[in-house]
Amino acid sequence: MQNKLLNGYNMDIYQQIKVLETVINSSDLLKEALERAKYSGLKNYYIGAGCISQTVWNYLFHNPSDYGIKDIDFVYFDSGNLDYESENQVISELKKLYADFNIEVDVKNQARVHLWYKEHFGYHIAPYESLESAINTWPTTATAIGIRKCGDGSMKIYAPFGLNDLLGKIVRPNKAQITEEIYRNKVSSWLKKWPELTIIPWQDPDKIML
Repeated sequence: MQNKLLNGYNMDIYQQIKVLETVINSSDLLKEALERAKYSGLKNYYIGAGCISQTVWNYLFHNPSDYGIKDIDFVYFDSGNLDYESENQVISELKKLYADFNIEVDVKNQARVHLWYKEHFGYHIAPYESLESAINTWPTTATAIGIRKCGDGSMKIYAPFGLNDLLGKIVRPNKAQITEEIYRNKVSSWLKKWPELTIIPWQDPDKIML
């Protein structure tokens, strides 16, 4: 319990934000990705999901900061340009911005996810109303997070479920959109890399961790 407390678990949100900022600044990969994103030309964007949570897990489990991270999720919201060509243009520009990275940058316009979601996952979803509403549906409470750098160097953090599960190394399903199969597949993949994670079962997502 003491180790969890020292790393932000069950502390107030202001202390948790300080811990998260320390973790981000300890990662050369994320620190550079966030700094460089300011030059993308986009204003309504976040870097988020797995690359954030996995960096935190690596910090807490004393792994190299980029261990197990397969890509950087770069999400933005442009409801005025829903065609594939517009998104592909943004993807191309960001690929150039991050051309020297040795990890893939996965770019998606969250305003058009509903156009391809059924083909990929097998069922329809409603269009997202904002970038934040998209993050609200991401698969787990720990990975539902987005961060970007502000002009003054501070970090804007959007985490609709807070930071306690993330800093507590707890994987809890967010049933807003995903299926049990999607959740189980993600858990299985993560446990191969981070076996010390605490997994909350799909059937009991409101279980309280002590």
